[in-house]
Amino acid sequence: MKNNCFPAIVAASLISLIQPANAQLSAQAEPGKQLPAVTVTGERVGSFKSDTVQVGTFRDMAPLDVPQTSNVVTREVLDAQATTSLFGALRNTAGVTRSQLNGSTYDNLSIRGILVENRSNYRLNGFMPIINLIDIPMENKERVEVLKGASSLYYGFLPPSGIINMVTKRAGRDPIANVSLMANIYGGVNTHIDLGRRFGDAQQFGARINLLAGREDIGIHNFSGHRALMSGAFDWRVTDQLSIKFDVEHYRKEVSEQAAIQAPAAVNGVITLPPVPNARRNLAGEWQKYDAEATNLLLRADYALSDNWALLFEAGKARTMRDRNFSQFQNYNLATGQGTLRIFFNRNQFWDNENLRAEVFGRLPGQFITHEVSLGFVGNERSQDPRTSSTADVAQNLFHPNDIARLSPTAPFRSNFSKITDLGVYLSDRILIADRLQVMLGVRGSFYESVGTNTHFKATNVNPSLSLLYKIIPNVSLYASYIEGVEESGQAPANRANSGEILAPAVSKQKEAGVKAMVAEGVLLQVAYFDIKRASTTIDAANRFVLNGMAQYSGFELAASGEITKQLSVIASALFMEAKQLNRDNPATFGRIPDNTPERTASLFAEYRLQSVPGLALGAGVYYVGRRPVNTANQAFVDDYAILSLNARYATRIAGKRATIQAVVDNVTNSNYWSTAGNGLLGVGAPIMAKTVARVEF
Repeated sequence: MKNNCFPAIVAASLISLIQPANAQLSAQAEPGKQLPAVTVTGERVGSFKSDTVQVGTFRDMAPLDVPQTSNVVTREVLDAQATTSLFGALRNTAGVTRSQLNGSTYDNLSIRGILVENRSNYRLNGFMPIINLIDIPMENKERVEVLKGASSLYYGFLPPSGIINMVTKRAGRDPIANVSLMANIYGGVNTHIDLGRRFGDAQQFGARINLLAGREDIGIHNFSGHRALMSGAFDWRVTDQLSIKFDVEHYRKEVSEQAAIQAPAAVNGVITLPPVPNARRNLAGEWQKYDAEATNLLLRADYALSDNWALLFEAGKARTMRDRNFSQFQNYNLATGQGTLRIFFNRNQFWDNENLRAEVFGRLPGQFITHEVSLGFVGNERSQDPRTSSTADVAQNLFHPNDIARLSPTAPFRSNFSKITDLGVYLSDRILIADRLQVMLGVRGSFYESVGTNTHFKATNVNPSLSLLYKIIPNVSLYASYIEGVEESGQAPANRANSGEILAPAVSKQKEAGVKAMVAEGVLLQVAYFDIKRASTTIDAANRFVLNGMAQYSGFELAASGEITKQLSVIASALFMEAKQLNRDNPATFGRIPDNTPERTASLFAEYRLQSVPGLALGAGVYYVGRRPVNTANQAFVDDYAILSLNARYATRIAGKRATIQAVVDNVTNSNYWSTAGNGLLGVGAPIMAKTVARVEF
């Protein structure tokens, strides 16, 4: 989708933003002037812990006041790890794994074994659902939030995997003009410009611009491509009562797509998996491109009715388009590796989300009891047409890949247009009693309609939520919650006989209890027990993606993030879960673990700032994912794996300007491992990746 106003907005903002920086640079570069000496400092501007959570009804609340598992990956963590991908950010949170695809094109994710729906569970600035079918850039994001579990009260029909919310960077008090260069050992390189400034007599205008362009190379054979980003975050304090925010981002990525590997057929109820291929091997041709672009627009207005009450209005539109030559390797001989590469052709696919929200919220203060009330309406319309064509089969070998000659579709593209309407009215009341006890009550009434080529569903639901939170002392909270959600249950993937079919909506139920505490220099500790029951899916004998009764996911989740000392920061997580399918009518899957569901995951990343060498920080991370079944019948499991990363960054000042030089190595041991399963497909993890980053802040 083209936006003719966007270049003009960016150009005007860039002129205003760059002028002060250029003036400073010109003064420093005058002939005959000696540049100031290089100075080294150990100053720190960020934290591994966030003080607020924006997602859902927990708008800008302190984490200790949120009665649900929530994780925040801050800008400081993203910078410390030089992360540019969504999975790179979320691997720091418990239970997050890749699903079906290995991430060479975009991150298809699961949380606690439940798929994160690509059209509804990914949000921008707490509200707008964006479409996760292209790598979502992290360069213009201030932080990434994950609200685990059911979230239907605020967000409507979606799976209880959780909400992934991305908060954009905005202009702050101090002007920003940063230029970064990132390069990796395989020849990938990109340049990023980040500009921000406030304007006006009262600093009432703000603009934050991010621009990025670069060449992609991730170290696998037959791979090439590029990506780009243009984004703007604008705000205007019109009066003391009225403020307006506008976000626009457009990003594109065109890269070769690595072939997926289909799990072999079962023999006597057992699947024998092939050995893990070399991580750099690609069975597809370089011409098999994944070409996608996305445009997201979001407008928000806040109006203060009084000191205690306000109105909120939000409107947004997200559009993603792509062409794709996806392939999967199948029907192969485990001994010789000889098999078939099936290529799926997609052209002119599109996904549209249009959204509106109107809400009145405020406080009813009392001497002993205070109510914080939100009453709102939300309307969401999602339309899509994942057009498909005929497939093509060519010979390929798993162990000794052949070059794949360029092919083209041989039949007209078929339309699979569908549209979802999701309307809801919600009411929530957070009751504060005597500064220690908090009771949250919520209810949502929903209307849902899904119309597609092969489906037509209508549903109305009323779903409650209830939580209790008690602060033993100001920095320790105990909580318990019960939440009902509604979800679409999923959509049949492209390699299934009912491709594109949207399954019937279903109700999910979640119970959770936990404790949160703030310790040390500012470390947020979280321990939670959760129990989720939701609709399960499977693949039937006719290769159809269908509902399969209920599944239960229960266990413990632990997390820690923040500063242990002034020198040591940490972000860590762990998941210990039992997951099983509960459909007695299907003996093949009853009591089995849902596919691609690890019952153990863990992550730990720590960074230490050396006092003996001011400005130098050394970091290391380890990320563990337990074994996972390749299908709902548990006929095979991919092995567990652990990935090690190392990093070092050195902050200094050159001519009075902050500069950072950084080196990062992921998969230090260059391990080969199955990084993903699900939908009968296997994906190989990425090879060793070493990259350097240089950033100057003008």
